[in-house]
Amino acid sequence: MKISCQENLLPAESFEEKVRIAEKIGFDAIEVWGRDLDARIKSILDSISTSRVKISTICSGYPGDLLSLDRKEREEAIHGVIERLKYASELGAVGLIVVPTFGKPKLPDLYPLYRDVLELERKLLIEELRILDKYAIDYDVYILLEPINRYETHFMNRVLDAVKIISEVYGEKIAVMADFFHMNIEERDLSESILSCIHLLRHIHLADSNRLPPGFGHTDFRAPFATLKKHGYKYYMAYECRIPEPVESNLEKSLGYVKKLIEEV
Repeated sequence: MKISCQENLLPAESFEEKVRIAEKIGFDAIEVWGRDLDARIKSILDSISTSRVKISTICSGYPGDLLSLDRKEREEAIHGVIERLKYASELGAVGLIVVPTFGKPKLPDLYPLYRDVLELERKLLIEELRILDKYAIDYDVYILLEPINRYETHFMNRVLDAVKIISEVYGEKIAVMADFFHMNIEERDLSESILSCIHLLRHIHLADSNRLPPGFGHTDFRAPFATLKKHGYKYYMAYECRIPEPVESNLEKSLGYVKKLIEEV
């Protein structure tokens, strides 16, 4: 298992300096934000060219909404995802993290044609993912579907929700991204949830129960880490959390805790 850190958590202004700090602390990679990548990709590539630190993933950053009522917004989202899949390929990343929508439903209730709006949304997303999968195949990167807790979205809250959608897409490059913070809210048992999607799991977000770094809350990481290790998970786990001051030393402390757990399980 390799450990990554979102770029905004690293206490530096320039990306070059963020890479230096990530390497010093002991991270294997950095997860970059998807915003403004067209203007930043050259400097990112230059910054990692002489470092052992890689780019693990791109976190969202595309415009629009895949489940918007407005066709223009859906098309913007599709185009934005395709553009960032290309950047992921250029950066050598695993793929792009995709959250289909935030908040409440935007589509109408079309009962009795569809039982409820969730059925309509699922069918729409499946068709969009069939389009996007072809680009992901061409770029040899993954679309990483991230389930989000019920307080942030009504749609795809649990890892099995993502698994069921993927099973209907019949795609080659649509995968699951599991987030420990969201799972801590939505899942009954973290290890069981990991096991239910391990065949499709290609990325993980790390945060403790309070959205602080692992080791700063009460989430039991030992059992799910053991499950990941037992089943040969070889992809990245990226820090996505709040870091209390002093940032650099607390990142180092948490990373030491995570590495020790992985070694022990």
